[in-house]
Parts: sequence; C-alpha cells; structure tokens
Amino acid sequence: MMNVDLLVVGAGPAGLSAAAAAGTHGLDVLILERGHQPGGQLVKQTHMFFGSKEQYAAFRGFEIADFLLDEIKSKSNISLKLNATALATYDDGVWTAEIDGKYIKIKPRAVVVAAGASEKTILFPGNDLPGVYGAGAVQTLMNQYGVRPAQRVVMLGAGNIGLIVSYQLLQAGVEVVAVIEASPQIGGYLVHASKLRRMGVPILTSHTVKSAQGAETLESVTTWAIDNKWQGIPGTEVTWSVDTLCISVGLSPLCELLWQAGCEMVFIPELGGYVPARDKNMTTSIKGIFSAGDAAGVEEASVAMVGGRLAGLSAAEFLGINLPANEKIECHKQLEALRSGSAGARIRAGLTKLQGGVSC
Repeated sequence: MMNVDLLVVGAGPAGLSAAAAAGTHGLDVLILERGHQPGGQLVKQTHMFFGSKEQYAAFRGFEIADFLLDEIKSKSNISLKLNATALATYDDGVWTAEIDGKYIKIKPRAVVVAAGASEKTILFPGNDLPGVYGAGAVQTLMNQYGVRPAQRVVMLGAGNIGLIVSYQLLQAGVEVVAVIEASPQIGGYLVHASKLRRMGVPILTSHTVKSAQGAETLESVTTWAIDNKWQGIPGTEVTWSVDTLCISVGLSPLCELLWQAGCEMVFIPELGGYVPARDKNMTTSIKGIFSAGDAAGVEEASVAMVGGRLAGLSAAEFLGINLPANEKIECHKQLEALRSGSAGARIRAGLTKLQGGVSC
C-alpha cells in the first residue's frame, strides 16, 4: 500500500500543473501517467500559444511541457510514474493502478483526476478504412514521431484542432485539399483559418462527409453540402482523390474513474458530453476528489493548466494548508480572461449549466 497526500491521475498540462501547485505547499504527491512520456497533448503541439505570460504565451506546446516537467523535477516531494494506469477506486478510499506491469494499491488523502479526453468520430460508409484517422493521431505521428502520415488529406472539422493540424500537415509537405465543416461558421480562431486560406486551402462550411471509398485503403472521399436541418443536399456531392481523411469533430472527457467514484455527472454538450458536477474551485460532489483539464470539460490547454493549478491548490486547502489569499483568486482571474469574448461564449454557456448554476 502506497500512502500519499495527493494522487494525480494524468500527466498532461492539467495534471502536471495540479501536482506542481500542491507540491509547492509541501504535499506528498504521486502522479500516474499511463503513457511512456509526460506532457499529454503538449508534447505534439508545435504552434505558439496565445494568452499571457502566465500561460507561456509565445512558447510552443512541447516547450511548455518541458517547463512544467522541470518544475515537477525540482520538487523531491512529487513522484511521477510513467506506464502507470489508474485502474479503479473503492469505497474505502483505496485506488489501484498497474505500474510497470505490477498491481499497486494507493491510499491518497485527496485525488485530482486529470485524465484528459478521447477523440470523437462520426458514422459514414467507409469510416473504417485504413487512412481514416483522428486528427490527434495524425498530429502524434507527425510531430511526436516524425512520420509523414499522408500525401493528400481532407480535414473534417474547422475547430482549432482541425485548423492547426491542417497547417502543420502543410508544413510537413502534405497537400491539404480541403477543410470541411458541418457548422455554418468556422469553430476555431480566425487567425488559424486565415493562414490556411492564404495558402490556398478551401474551407467549406455547411458541408460534411457523405462517404469514403477504397479497395483496401482510402482512395477518395465524397463530401456534400447540408441544409439547416443537417441533412445532405443531393446534387452537391464532390469527390476528392485523397489517401487520408482526418476527423476533428471534438473530444469526449475521460470520466470513467469519476463515474466509478460516485461523483455526480451532468451532460453538457458545450463541454464535450458528460462531465463531473463541480464548483468554481474544481471540487466534485465527492469530498476530497477534484477534477481538471479535459476530464472536467473540454477546453484549451491554457485553461487546463490554470484549472489544474486551481485544483491542486483546492486539494491542498482541503488537506489543511493555509493558502495565501491571492493564489486562487489569481487563477480565477486568469480563467475569466481566457474564457472572455465571443470565442469563449460556448464554454461560458456550458459552465453555467453545472451543479447549482455556478459559473466556473
């Protein structure tokens, strides 16, 4: 049995930030990361971040991952375990994990679940052909492992991920023939869309994929326009000769451990689906369990870092640490700024639906 003050599930931007915040106040922290490399989505992000200096603006994602890891390594009271999968939680407060092939029991005094999210997909004929990928998988191949994943690509989805990965594909010498978006408007930042348009990539709104074709692997993709009821319009079909279709239609929070722990869960489409009901300090309905990052609601990595820090501070406070008055206040200010403006309207609408109508 391992006894720790704080267990953090996930070593992405939220989990690392939570551990660093709690560790700064002297807590004994254990981080479990099921992958072989910490940093989560940051390690494959080569674009520069927006925001402010507190969120590492003007630095690239993989650089930010190194900053967070350096902070973790500087604290002897924080332990990071890789190839470590959190398996279950039990009524007596024991959590179990598989670490390097061994079954381990952990008894934490508090827990931050920052398990991230998984890619969504959609149904259409041929969606199981080799060559149909999630955009995140393509980004991993390209930016993390140096594998050129395609020759010609259609991107489905014009959110930030779809736009950013399309630009990174162009940088890697891959031809992006079109970006297809079902909504009437582009979902991502216009600065990303403008870069693609300047490079001659058409972005077709109110369009979706009708089918994918190929004998053994993907050979072509047929798209068509859709009406205001999201139904395909016959006669608008266009077939693109490509070897890859990237799907970027959103993420689903990974909340299995929160469900198992008995946390109250609510379905909020604006935050990606089912998320834990929580207050503005990332506290779930179960005493001593906190959530952060995409597992608490899908947002940007900058929000994940600030929200993770807030969760770590809240866990420290729960465990009896007297925090400086301004620490949590500063986190709330940063979150408010990151969610401001028209770009944050959807997230703000989702947050007001959380337990008690509390806007986080």
